[in-house]
Amino acid sequence: MNPALMIESLPALLEGTWLSLQLLTAALVLGLVLAVPMAIARLEAPSPVRAIIAFYISFFRGTPLLVQIFLVYYGLSQFDIIRESALWPFIREPWFCAVLTFALHTAAYTANILRGAIQAVPAGEIEAAHACGMSGAMAYRVIILPRAFRLALPAYANEVVSMLKATSLASTITIMELTGTANTIVARTFAPYELFVTAAAIYLVIAAILTAALRALEYRLARHQRAPASTAAVIAGDAHVQA
Repeated sequence: MNPALMIESLPALLEGTWLSLQLLTAALVLGLVLAVPMAIARLEAPSPVRAIIAFYISFFRGTPLLVQIFLVYYGLSQFDIIRESALWPFIREPWFCAVLTFALHTAAYTANILRGAIQAVPAGEIEAAHACGMSGAMAYRVIILPRAFRLALPAYANEVVSMLKATSLASTITIMELTGTANTIVARTFAPYELFVTAAAIYLVIAAILTAALRALEYRLARHQRAPASTAAVIAGDAHVQA
């Protein structure tokens, strides 16, 4: 163990960490934008649309993320129509390919999580929304989706942490995020143990912070479901008196 090397390498590793966080944030935002309409379509769209979305989700959940990265990074460039399109300046960039692949991957998992959460929304709340004259779209926007997001948060927190770890695969297409930076330093110093232990510690700290933040958000969003102890005691006392 060489603590001096670990400390010396820390600035470069933290710079790579910043790129990992950029990849994670971009992928999660884009993935969520894709997942919400897919989750709704799985429940409301015609059968052919549901079948297409089900195939998409099965493909991205059933194939390795590394293979998906290679298909996007090396595969798309094989088509002349893509190389001649306006998207080529973006698609030829490793960073864009990584974000696109991560977003498509997490969208499949998130859509499944949201679909289950939407189905778990109490039927009484949906019926009340329709009874108030809300259209289907308004009911989703005002009642169903906010409730579903709260229900989905614990499972989505696991997905966020999984995607954090998955960003390490971006190093396979020359992106110098945390793992890629560690690999580069290892090639120069021949000290894999020190570098990868430090990188693992950084991943662990970030995962702990993300988990704590999402649990705090879950706790905050569920405040209205928790009656204060004093209120609960009063309610119990009133019920006892009435009995």
